[in-house]
Amino acid sequence: MPTTTPTTTPPSHRSGQRRRPRPTARHIAPLDGLRGLAVLGVLFFHAGHFGGGFLGVDLFFVLSGFLITGLLLKEAGDRRGSIDLAAFWERRARRLLPALTVMIVGTLLLVAVGPPYLLGFALEDGPWAALQATNWHFISEQVGYWNDADTRVFSHLWSIGVEWQFYVVWPVVVAVLVRGRATRRLVPVIAAAGAVISLAVMIALAHGPDTTRVYEGTDTRAFSLLLGALMATAPARGLLARVPGRVAGGLCAVLVCGLGTYWFLTDGPSSPFLFRGGLFLHALAAALLIALLAHAPGGLVGRLLGSRPLRWLGGISYSLYLWHWPIYLLLSEKFLGFGGWGRTAVLVPVSLAVGFLSKVLVEDPIRFKARWARGRTGMVCFAAALAAVAAACLFLPAPNQGADSVDLTQLTAASGRL
Repeated sequence: MPTTTPTTTPPSHRSGQRRRPRPTARHIAPLDGLRGLAVLGVLFFHAGHFGGGFLGVDLFFVLSGFLITGLLLKEAGDRRGSIDLAAFWERRARRLLPALTVMIVGTLLLVAVGPPYLLGFALEDGPWAALQATNWHFISEQVGYWNDADTRVFSHLWSIGVEWQFYVVWPVVVAVLVRGRATRRLVPVIAAAGAVISLAVMIALAHGPDTTRVYEGTDTRAFSLLLGALMATAPARGLLARVPGRVAGGLCAVLVCGLGTYWFLTDGPSSPFLFRGGLFLHALAAALLIALLAHAPGGLVGRLLGSRPLRWLGGISYSLYLWHWPIYLLLSEKFLGFGGWGRTAVLVPVSLAVGFLSKVLVEDPIRFKARWARGRTGMVCFAAALAAVAAACLFLPAPNQGADSVDLTQLTAASGRL
């Protein structure tokens, strides 16, 4: 989800030790608001009230590509063509893995007392979730995205896998290209060419009744990340720098209206154009919106997106995304005794509360290197968390009820998947 690169340097008072210089970027408040809108779309989509809310994931992808590439290129400029890949991956791991690990362990413990089919699939999917390869696991096992996710508490982690795989490959490409003045100019070319190739692969594979392969494949979804990356390069920023602020604000309003209309009109796999160019055009429009907001954040759209409630949602969007789907499955209509908007009125506040606690207790302390998260203590805590994932998958007793005996009438009423 989603996506979620910090745009500010952690406060210096949180650490008393000297650190290597790291790239920083000015904070762009409207982009936090976009994260908030994206995760709201996901929450209501999974609750069964917003058919196009799954496009929030696409927005997360574009944001991640834009912000990550911007940080990489800034570091290359500051270090005269050099990028510290080890430091980059350490920051990504510190940002993403602790909250993910805690969620996996916590979910496994919770589903151990829940419906047997949830535990059975959770034990099967948990190791793949820890390895950031859930998407390819589901593709290889032919787990239908639109049909089978109600039995999988980790089904939403396919998108985390796509982003992590992008973080492994794309920084290496950028690091190689920025070493030379001539090859540095190839970064936008490679990003644009990669996006077009990714679209071509999606169109070529978009056949048959099940679209899971093209929806969850890293190769077929890479264009969203690469289009965001393209907008962070010097040529794109140079072109946008010529756009007057008022014109940029107007373009932002047009793009927001267009994207919002598409979110309300599209309906997942029943939209034939979605996998034959629709997702690509959506990502392109989102990339233009993000770049324009970064160029002129002070317009009306920028001020609305930069409002405090949306920025707060954007701030907890990663943990909120991690926890909301397991909560939705555990607090099923059967468990609560009611469905519809009444159930949604329970699911959303509970998800917000758990997401906030995860951010405050797990994300921020480790991300900003709290005293207990530094050095050997931090390594011991992280190793213990990974050991807990392995122990949970290995030693939790398998359910007596097999996966084939799932009662589909008792599954959650949500028709959408992420």
